Amino acid sequence: MQHVGEYIRKKRLETGKSLNKFAFEAGIEPAILSRVENSKQDIKLGVLNKIANNFGVSAGAFLMLYERQTGC
Repeated sequence: MQHVGEYIRKKRLETGKSLNKFAFEAGIEPAILSRVENSKQDIKLGVLNKIANNFGVSAGAFLMLYERQTGC
């Protein structure tokens, strides 16, 4: 089972953006994104909203894509 943080990393890498660039664009601290991607910190709703918005979707749509693509 893929953790949502691993899925975020996978999707971020597909965009070709570094962790720092993606975090800056999303308006979050790079350290937070790193901890989320490495399953060292649970993702908070506000952070999920910012990440999803940076991918161009709502948090709900992002989670639906995560569920469909990972089977979680």
